[in-house]
Amino acid sequence: MTDVPETEVNDESLVKELRKLMITKQLNFLIGSGTSAKSIGLMGDFKGNAETGKTANEQLEDKVNDVSKKIISGAYKLPGEENIRANLNDYTHFLKSVIDVINLSNSRQTPKSVNLFTTNYDLYIEKSVDELIGTSRFVFNDGANGYFKRVLESSNYNRVVSYKGLNDNYISEIPSISLIKPHGSMNWSEQNGIIVIGKEVAQTPKIVKPTGTEERDTYLDNHYYEMLRVFQLELDKPQSVLFIIGFSFQDKHIKKMVKRALQNPELLVVTFGYSNGDKDAFLSNFDIDIMPRNFRIYTPKDFNKLHLTQHKYDEENEQWNFELSNLTDIINGASEEDLKDDKSK
Repeated sequence: MTDVPETEVNDESLVKELRKLMITKQLNFLIGSGTSAKSIGLMGDFKGNAETGKTANEQLEDKVNDVSKKIISGAYKLPGEENIRANLNDYTHFLKSVIDVINLSNSRQTPKSVNLFTTNYDLYIEKSVDELIGTSRFVFNDGANGYFKRVLESSNYNRVVSYKGLNDNYISEIPSISLIKPHGSMNWSEQNGIIVIGKEVAQTPKIVKPTGTEERDTYLDNHYYEMLRVFQLELDKPQSVLFIIGFSFQDKHIKKMVKRALQNPELLVVTFGYSNGDKDAFLSNFDIDIMPRNFRIYTPKDFNKLHLTQHKYDEENEQWNFELSNLTDIINGASEEDLKDDKSK
C-alpha cells in the first residue's frame, strides 16, 4: 500500500514543457472513468448481486444514473454524498484552468479552443459548464443544434466564435470548449433515428454499456461512429497534443484509434497514470513493444509532491497519486513566461 517518493523530484522543466504544449498546440483531452471514480467508482468495484439479479454492468449504470440525477438537481448534501461535490469541484476547477490556458494562445497560430473527449457518460462536465457561467467568457459546444429540441450532429463541431467590437474595429476569438462523448451520455435519447440532448437524465439513456462488445457497438451505431470520427479527425491535425487522464486503454476501439493517430508525426500523446504501477499496465493494455517517440507516460514518480495528492490510510501506509486536481494545478501555473523560448509567439 505504501507508495511514497524516495526523494523530492525536480519536475520544473517537465511542468514548464507541459504548460507550453497546452498553449502552443491544438489542445485535446481524453478523460476516462478514473476522473469520476471519486464518487462513482470503477468497473472493478462492482459485482453481480444475487438478490436483485443485476450484473456488475447494470449496477454501474444505476450508479452513474443516480449520481447524474443528483448532479443536475444539486441534491448531494446528505451524509456520504460529499464525494459528489468534491468530484464536481475537480471538474469545474479543471475546466476553468483550461479556459484560462487557451486564452494564452496566439489565435493566429493556434485556435483558442479545446476538445474534451470522454468515455464517461455521467454529466460532470456539463454541470461544470453551468458552474462557470458568469465567471469566465467561453463558448460551450456539445455538438447540438436547436432550442427546445436540441439534436446532436457531428457537423456542429469545429466552430470558431469571435467577439466583434461595437464599431467593427477589432475581432477577438472567444475560447471554446467542444465536448465529444463517443460512449454516449445519460442525457441522450434516441428519437426516430436522431439523438436528442436533454436537460435531464433520459428515461432510456443512449449509452455504450461496458459489456465487452463496445468496439462492435460503437461501429455499428452511426451516432457513436460519428463521435469517433471527430476524435480521429482532430488527432490527425498538425501540431496537436492529446492529454489523457483517468483512462487505462482497456477500451479496444479507443486504443486502436490512438495507436493509428500516433502515425501522425506532429501529434504528441501524453498520458498520466494515477499510480506508479500504471505505466506497465498502460503499456500492456496498449499492446506495444517499442514506445513511439510521440507517446509519453508520466506517473507520480515523475512529479514533485507539490503536484501529487496524498492518501493516508493509517500511520504506516500512505500513497501519492496523480489526479485531475493535480493536472489542474499544473495548468493553473501557465503564463506568458512559459513561451519565452517559443518562436511562434
